[in-house]
Amino acid sequence: MDTGTHVVMGVALGGLATLDPAVQADPMLFNAVLVGTLAGSQAPDFDTILKLKNNAVYIRHHRGITHSIPAVILWGLSIPFLIHLFAPEVSFLHLWLWTFLAVILHVFVDVFNAYGTQAYRPFTKRWVAYGFINTFDPYIFIMHLAGIVAWNLGADPGYTWLIIYFVIAIYYVKRYYEKRELIKIVHKYFENVEQIATSPTLKQNVWRIAITTSTNYYVGRAVNGQITIQDEFVNKRIDYEDPVVQKALTDHNIKAFLSFSPVYRYDINYFDEFTEVRFTDLRYRSKGRYPFVALVQIDDEHGEEFEELKILNSYTGWVFTEEKLQNKLSVVPDSK
Repeated sequence: MDTGTHVVMGVALGGLATLDPAVQADPMLFNAVLVGTLAGSQAPDFDTILKLKNNAVYIRHHRGITHSIPAVILWGLSIPFLIHLFAPEVSFLHLWLWTFLAVILHVFVDVFNAYGTQAYRPFTKRWVAYGFINTFDPYIFIMHLAGIVAWNLGADPGYTWLIIYFVIAIYYVKRYYEKRELIKIVHKYFENVEQIATSPTLKQNVWRIAITTSTNYYVGRAVNGQITIQDEFVNKRIDYEDPVVQKALTDHNIKAFLSFSPVYRYDINYFDEFTEVRFTDLRYRSKGRYPFVALVQIDDEHGEEFEELKILNSYTGWVFTEEKLQNKLSVVPDSK
């Protein structure tokens, strides 16, 4: 989920913690728990700082190891430990339980959007993205804001948040069944389906959808259960025998893209000065464009063998016009 939603979830868990008799009876413990739930609700996203290095590192690791099982355990222990240093008189057990719950809930809710996480590491590095809750869901956010307002107006925080989270749980079930019905429709009208990537929009009845079959990629929107195909591409498999492709696959930006994107097309474009290999994620079509890309420019002037090829430049990230992409390439050197 987005940062704002994780913040209000931290507040909600702090309020929910008042159902714990130990927290309710000890104001100092309540304050420590509230700090813990707020910090725990944000901790797995501390890897956002990786964006200061470069996009490739950020894309490859954001929601990766920091959302893994070992990291969840580490966050769940280190945050209450640090808080307990400043408030040694409070119950560490209760502080740990609520902080740990905040960390777990952060990772748990992240697996339901299209971006996903590597929540099952170290058992697998597969990205888990169930794709039926938007990264920012206005209904979930508004329900949290309503709970915060009710709490400030004097409502019992424990039971208020218990009711709100019960409603949100029902909402998750509703969205799951909506996605399941959408998947059934896809299988009804398309043959040899290999993969279906869904991405809910801010509108409840509108979904983005990317379908992979054995021969084609189909990109479209589903509105009220009616699928409209907006783009169709040939499912061209990566030619691992091509030296230019082999060289492209060694680039750090391309590796980052491929480690993250499950549905993409790739193209090779030939220019006088270089050959370009471009990968385009098909999940995020917006205004007729596909803004999440990775490309590498390869100098093949001195030969066509792998050892003779040289990477001139590369980039991965979000760009919404070709002009901006070329501008980034002109200033971003190929550096590891």
